[in-house]
Amino acid sequence: MFLNFFSWSRAPKVEAKTSLASPDDFLSEIFAATPSASGVSVTPAKAMTCPPVRCAVQAIAEAIGQLPIHVYRRTNGGKDRAPDHPTYRLLHDEANDHTSATDFREQLTRDALLHGNGLALINRVDGKIIELIRLDPAAVDIEADDLGSPRYFLRQETQRREIASADVLHIKAPSLNGITGDSPIRQARETIGLLLAIEAHAARLFKNGARPSGQIVLPKKAAPDTRKNLIAAWRLAHGGENSGGTALLDDGAEYKPVALTSVEAQLIEVWNRAVLDVARVFRVPPALLMDYSRQTWANAELGGQQFLTYTLSRWIKAWEGEVRLKLFGVDERDTFLAEFLIDDLLRSDISARADAYAKLIAARVLNPNEARAMENRAPYEGGDVFANPNTTSNTPGNPDV
Repeated sequence: MFLNFFSWSRAPKVEAKTSLASPDDFLSEIFAATPSASGVSVTPAKAMTCPPVRCAVQAIAEAIGQLPIHVYRRTNGGKDRAPDHPTYRLLHDEANDHTSATDFREQLTRDALLHGNGLALINRVDGKIIELIRLDPAAVDIEADDLGSPRYFLRQETQRREIASADVLHIKAPSLNGITGDSPIRQARETIGLLLAIEAHAARLFKNGARPSGQIVLPKKAAPDTRKNLIAAWRLAHGGENSGGTALLDDGAEYKPVALTSVEAQLIEVWNRAVLDVARVFRVPPALLMDYSRQTWANAELGGQQFLTYTLSRWIKAWEGEVRLKLFGVDERDTFLAEFLIDDLLRSDISARADAYAKLIAARVLNPNEARAMENRAPYEGGDVFANPNTTSNTPGNPDV
């Protein structure tokens, strides 16, 4: 079905536009690479080889994928789940016949974190949404029309074809123009490039026996072949696993190690600072990047709350807002809504939950069956009554009494 969507396009073919006004940006767009001062070209794929970046991206993307999302029908003063709505299946069960809803949400969120934009085609037949199909963000151009509304063009060979904006689910990273998301990878290319350069330097250092580079001083000038053979013999005898042995030099040759530079001497400090900068870029608590240097028993639970409040909430609202605009008709928006359930992220230990439930039931905010449902327990007869158990007798029929 995806192959036929071009026939739905409302715009004629347009030629692909290129510009050499900014060569760096032009070449970066073609090769999906962002050069950094460290000399490392930072691409989304390359950035994901950097452990702190991968950890931050996966922490957010996996959380959005794993959190359940439901479609609700508004009622008088409340809301009920609406599993009969077509959008419910696409968001909760499967996005299409080869992608689960969990994988779909995780992938689009990952695209937004790496490329700046997570995009999906909303496939409709006779006006009914039947599936959601991910689009490669590197193959989609996003432009603004004269009124500032987004236009989407899918590049195919030498041509571009427009997809109606109503048929594109667009999850975007924060940006200045509000039309296309700014890639955090591009924005933080210096920090990520530095981390990749440090990792490569450390790997080379340990490959050579965790020793700094040095120089072999000969008493007299040697032929080029002699020098090459001497270097090769030294590496074979004292490099890698053979390091730490006794060196033997002939003909008055002398080995002089090169002193560590200031950057090399402070390698760990620079490395740790760059890891913290990655946490700042993605607004992820350092503990979620497996940096427990500042983690204590007292602030562990607070860190989880901060992750939800200051990191995930932004992405949750981005998903809920885009679903409202694209997956519900104008006449449905006052009746239906989609919301993520965040209860699992707010769960604390059993003692704290039991104490919270007891207070909420006593205050008549929850009834016992509602509290049982939050703990995935079956309701019992009489448990729908809002009563303070501290001032009334136990409700008959409670199987847990």
